[in-house]
Amino acid sequence: MNMSNDLSVSIANRTDAVAWDAYVEARGDRAGYHSWRWRRVFSDAFGHESIYLVARRGRAITGVLPMVHIKSLLFGSSLTSLPFVNYAGVMADSPETGEELIRVAREIARERRCGHVELRHTSRQFPDLPSKRHKVAMRLDLGGSMWDRLDRKVRNQIRKAEKSGLTVERGGDELVPDFYDVFARNMRDLGTPVYSKRLFLEVLRVFPERAQIHIVRLSGQPVAAGMTYRTRTMVQLPWASAIRDYNTLCPNVLLYWDAIQFAQERLASVFDMGRSTPNEGTFKFKAQWGAEPVQLHWEYHLAAEHELPNLSPANPKYQRAIALWQKLPLALTRTVGPMIVRAIP
Repeated sequence: MNMSNDLSVSIANRTDAVAWDAYVEARGDRAGYHSWRWRRVFSDAFGHESIYLVARRGRAITGVLPMVHIKSLLFGSSLTSLPFVNYAGVMADSPETGEELIRVAREIARERRCGHVELRHTSRQFPDLPSKRHKVAMRLDLGGSMWDRLDRKVRNQIRKAEKSGLTVERGGDELVPDFYDVFARNMRDLGTPVYSKRLFLEVLRVFPERAQIHIVRLSGQPVAAGMTYRTRTMVQLPWASAIRDYNTLCPNVLLYWDAIQFAQERLASVFDMGRSTPNEGTFKFKAQWGAEPVQLHWEYHLAAEHELPNLSPANPKYQRAIALWQKLPLALTRTVGPMIVRAIP
């Protein structure tokens, strides 16, 4: 598409898939979201178009930038790398390659009349771009006896959950209905539109070797649930929920403990508990396990917009909508929610 000296950037196609993944693996993509197969998830679960940019010198790949084009009458048009997950953005061998990928992304944003390009990085890559540092990833280093490393309060909560008759089950797509029952109810209670069930089915279908469902049960009934996603060195828990009516039994604690054990069984060196807002409830919950915050840097090219986008539930202008959503029947939120949230990256 464009060239600077012998450096070229183009939109990747299916014939690039093997070389793309080889490059990503060689670069040590810990989080796993640069994998080519995520295109299928975004397309089949949400109907969004993926625009994956690849940089080359000659035939050798020197950088990649996966993006998803989201078009919404309500929230506008944008390019995100990557939506609905915590990490992605530019992966490049040199600053020059990274800048060229961004330049082409800007051109595409202008052609498609996108308001902005959002890049979800774990480090500041483009100091000249405006950025947000509103979230951190909570990561726990694994090693030795995790039980001995746990805070006494956490150990007591795990014992309480087990003594209360809570059990944990792991599996695949056969557990999605139980997972979704818990997840959808928790999202409604939080006042947040829920993803469609299809998202989780697609993740399990596309990544059968990486994705796993964890269900905490009380007398057979699911009361907490999560999905782990693993790479060679890290296990993540990007989606987790518990039914608040059972909070006194600590099902969420047992869920996280099972996920940590699962990570150790898979010989992971890091357990990623997902992103949180510093000093809020989920941040404090994850910190009690010994997890340390890793600052996230969401960097932006603003095309048609003058301010950084803010679709967070913490935005004051959404408070009335959140309060209303919490009062809606669960069945209605499960029907309407996916139509709304597909446009909120």
